[in-house]
Amino acid sequence: MYKIPQEYYFRLHHCRPRFKGDPESVLLYVAQTYVNIGRQECYAFRDQANNRLLQYADNFGKTIKTMDNWRTEISALFSFVKTDGNYGRITSGAHYWPSRRATELAEKQDLAEAFKTFLYNFQYPGGHIKAGHLCEQINNGIHFKPAQYILKVLREANRETGRNSFGMTKEEACHCIFNDLRVTRDGRSPMETWKLISGNRDSGVDYDGKGDVIRYAGDILDYLVLANLMKTYDGRMYFLNRLEEETIIKFCESSEWYGGYDAMIKRRSANIDSVRDAAEGWFEYTDRDMSATDLSTDILVYIAEDENELAELKKAAAEMDILEAQNDSTESHLSSRYERLSTKEIGDIGENLVLGHECMRMKLGGKEDLIHLIKRMPTQYSVGYDILSVELDARKRFIEVKTTVSSRPLQFNSVHLTPNEWNMADTVNDRYYIYRLAIAKNERKLYLLQDPVGLYKRSKVRMVPANGGVDITFDPSEVGSMEELLTWTS
Repeated sequence: MYKIPQEYYFRLHHCRPRFKGDPESVLLYVAQTYVNIGRQECYAFRDQANNRLLQYADNFGKTIKTMDNWRTEISALFSFVKTDGNYGRITSGAHYWPSRRATELAEKQDLAEAFKTFLYNFQYPGGHIKAGHLCEQINNGIHFKPAQYILKVLREANRETGRNSFGMTKEEACHCIFNDLRVTRDGRSPMETWKLISGNRDSGVDYDGKGDVIRYAGDILDYLVLANLMKTYDGRMYFLNRLEEETIIKFCESSEWYGGYDAMIKRRSANIDSVRDAAEGWFEYTDRDMSATDLSTDILVYIAEDENELAELKKAAAEMDILEAQNDSTESHLSSRYERLSTKEIGDIGENLVLGHECMRMKLGGKEDLIHLIKRMPTQYSVGYDILSVELDARKRFIEVKTTVSSRPLQFNSVHLTPNEWNMADTVNDRYYIYRLAIAKNERKLYLLQDPVGLYKRSKVRMVPANGGVDITFDPSEVGSMEELLTWTS
């Protein structure tokens, strides 16, 4: 059994949110909740957040104390809340509001990007754990970015072996990286770590693989999968995702680091007061503008299994773009297409997929002569819907597309509409559709909700004013319908 020498053993840990086995659905729900609450006095924010979190699936009957823990754990780890008070403690008279990270996720619906951004910033020591535990890490000289280091180890291994098939287990990550001060304090090189892991395999060395031992290293590997930077086929061995090489290089070459603890690390002199004083700086660092880094998801890369499938997906997207241009060559439409389709824009690719679905619906219905009436609406006009489509009898269909990208299929029972969207839905009634497109790694679901205002008036859905628009909450088993997403073929 492999053992780290006692003088080098230090177990890293971090906050572990109660994700109920579905981190993506939970994280998206929390981000949307915070954004819809907006800036509030801290106690009002806490109470509103707890009440809305109680409405999440499986939370019925849970205690407020449980919601308090849920809220604070996720907020701390993912830096979802900003305050003008004291971080980690509710301060009378202070305010809470959603952070840039929470707002980005709620608005872009890009969960892979959210996990990339989180891992790009995540470090030990960091303000994501309680002050006492943070002091222990600092006073042991910890200075470590786990996602970056793991990616470096696997790149070194693949480069050295000349192939892209070298993976890592949670046990190896835990015992050869996370809990060894020679890595986390002394900066052992990724090449040395790969040689250690490889040598242990050759020698048949075993590791302690109990869940409570490997859980923190396992968390980071699982988050790397959710970020689409790694793949796992059996939940045991984790490999680099070669299609994300551009982003992996960004991680490996990054020198960004929150230095607010560095003086304390050098002196090994942290105490509760000093780490609390650095908390504001930590949350400013994790909430900084990162647009220049561009960790947004290329959806075609995200859903492709390999290079061949990626090439086919790109070809299909290009054909759909050409078809749209052929359908409408008016000046107003072309002005909305001054840039070609970006597969890093979740809304763009979602609308493109729905556009193909609508065209194929007409083709299968024997109404190809109506396809030219289907068109995407220019974003700058803010008309309250994304796509103007038609029924088989040529009546208009107004479609608002809401797209989410995730590793696994999401639970969803709510959607946010802007004032323009809600007003348009109220104007055209049963001609208005919300297309909720959920793009997962191996599945694409299309959920249709027709006439949301009419459903609200008939008490079939709930509507709550939120963030300048409305939140619609519903039971997918009682309203709306699930359809197969049709793919355009010429």
